[in-house]
Amino acid sequence: MKEKETFPIDRPQLLVLGTRNASKASELVQVFSRLPIVLRTLADFPEAIEVAEHGATFAENAALKATLQAKHLGQWVLGEDSGLVVDALNGEPGIFSARYSGPNATDATNNRLLLERLEGFPLEKRTAAYVCYMAVADPQGVVRGESWGSCKGRIVFEPRGSNGFGYDPLFEVVEYHRTFGELSALVKANLSHRSKAAYRLMPQLLKLIEQTRR
Repeated sequence: MKEKETFPIDRPQLLVLGTRNASKASELVQVFSRLPIVLRTLADFPEAIEVAEHGATFAENAALKATLQAKHLGQWVLGEDSGLVVDALNGEPGIFSARYSGPNATDATNNRLLLERLEGFPLEKRTAAYVCYMAVADPQGVVRGESWGSCKGRIVFEPRGSNGFGYDPLFEVVEYHRTFGELSALVKANLSHRSKAAYRLMPQLLKLIEQTRR
């Protein structure tokens, strides 16, 4: 059995990436692995709680995930909330992106509903953006860093590609003429809303690490 790692809770030597989603975790690790700290995900903490996402915005949900989980685990935690915002649908699915088609939503049912809602809209009216907000909380549940990122694109008429997850097969990056479902993980990592938010958070994390190691 693997021995549990212990670190002084006032020092961000360990950062818990607040997700159990392997695809999200992979994107985050690609960026944060450059930091001089140990990275873990909620999958490494069986005692982790499920945080109700009852915030009205991505930013509020990210802060909830970070602060409540950090206090529960006694660790530094990064919370993130992200989703798809479609202009023609007045910002839908927005903060409900993961459960757009109901409590038992899947990527397939969400994509199907999105296409139904956009039926009749020409390509030029199907503009959209992926949005991501991040918050980092210390073990006392205090937010110590925040960032956001976005990636603009448009929603195509049918799924293309099998890479990624969520709405990726429908989300086309216009400059590349490819959906996220068609782009490699490496290319997506350089373009995605999540990676942009992560890179914007890096200077704040480095500053926190420096401050708490003095």
